[in-house]
Amino acid sequence: MNEPTTQNTLTRRELLKRGLLGWAGLAFLGSTEFADGEPGGLRDQPASRPARARAVIQIWMWGGPSHLDTFDPKPEAGYDYCGPLNKPIPTNVDGIQIGELLPRLAQQADKYAIIRSMTHGSNAHETASYIMQTGRLPGRLVYPGVGAVVSLFKGYDHGYTGRVPPYIVLTTPQGRFSEVGFLGPRYKPFVTGGDPNRKIFAVEGLVAEGLSDQRQRRRRELLQALDSLGRAMPGNPHFAQFDRCEEQAYDLMFGEARKLFDLTLEKDEVRERYGRNTFGQCCLVARRLVEAGVPYVTINYKGWDTHKQHFETMRRKLPEMDQGMATLLQDLADRGLLESTIVWWGGEFGRTPRIQWEPPWNGGRGHHGQCFSVVVAGGGFQGGQVVGASDARGEAVAERPVYPPDLIASLYELLGIDPEGPLPNPRGLQVRVMPAAEEGLPRGGRLQEIM
Repeated sequence: MNEPTTQNTLTRRELLKRGLLGWAGLAFLGSTEFADGEPGGLRDQPASRPARARAVIQIWMWGGPSHLDTFDPKPEAGYDYCGPLNKPIPTNVDGIQIGELLPRLAQQADKYAIIRSMTHGSNAHETASYIMQTGRLPGRLVYPGVGAVVSLFKGYDHGYTGRVPPYIVLTTPQGRFSEVGFLGPRYKPFVTGGDPNRKIFAVEGLVAEGLSDQRQRRRRELLQALDSLGRAMPGNPHFAQFDRCEEQAYDLMFGEARKLFDLTLEKDEVRERYGRNTFGQCCLVARRLVEAGVPYVTINYKGWDTHKQHFETMRRKLPEMDQGMATLLQDLADRGLLESTIVWWGGEFGRTPRIQWEPPWNGGRGHHGQCFSVVVAGGGFQGGQVVGASDARGEAVAERPVYPPDLIASLYELLGIDPEGPLPNPRGLQVRVMPAAEEGLPRGGRLQEIM
């Protein structure tokens, strides 16, 4: 069907609002002078400290992964705790064992550190996600998550010149709370949508299945033809801002930025190494993004809320996680990127060590925020290390508790962000990047032993 060419009085502003230009026209406004009503962003923020890390790839295990079946196996605890996964395997670091379904990651253990004593005590998804992403207890204010804070301190106002936003989520929103908090929409993540394992990775606003480049260009011509108000008010500064936005949007849709998400540019053997599944290909996209200078990428990896059919799920999902994450670590190291890129693996909590055999769970694991595991690698974190310990059944912290503020403050320190410094915000709130020690959660101290 031909595109309509009849003119009317619809303005460019209205067409933008209606989404003709799509996400590419609005989500990338952060690099311009006009961003969601916040001219210039928060330019009064202080400069960052010297940094050892330039980027973060967060593998967010949505739902909460089992620590006993991954990085803190307890074979001596017995069948009611281990179930059929009771044969942990050695790693390439003496004295460290991990779950039997992670053989590739076992050979990368020299690159990462395992924190086996994470704790916050919450068993509710929303609360635990907020705590793990902000380092704060819920309250009257909704604080920004780590990605938004990094976008603030490492984004457009501090020298970032990338043509894609500084905070990207693959491929669906995390959804438990507003990641941006009170910082405002300028620092929201760009959520790609789509599936990088499909023939066409339909990134929201950049690539649309069934919509050719020729048709996209015809739409632009239509947009310009309908801009009656813009022609009537030449030189208007607000319309000039929209013109720049439009130019950037189409540059993104047909230029170099689009290529960052085009996995057909990678060799088939590379794609196979990562695994031909959504998670594996997300890991490959994440590597391409940090290689291009994007400071924060989250892979929202769903499917870990295993109240039922836990072990069936583990046998299906752990091998793909093992392949994708292990290949990501090796690829980053081979390209010289691991020393400047933090890889952060973990979810909102762990899962109950004692298996729930009774109906209706029939072999599931519940939520467990009392003790669980997190993995960090690169960007100044030392590999081949274990921090803390859980008790004999993995139910409670036995040594060196690590609380979310300890972990997040350590990430910020390596990124050159002062955890004790002010957190600039459009509301003028007098708040710090991280809460003071007497506020909210207990502290065990930053992870100096692996930094």
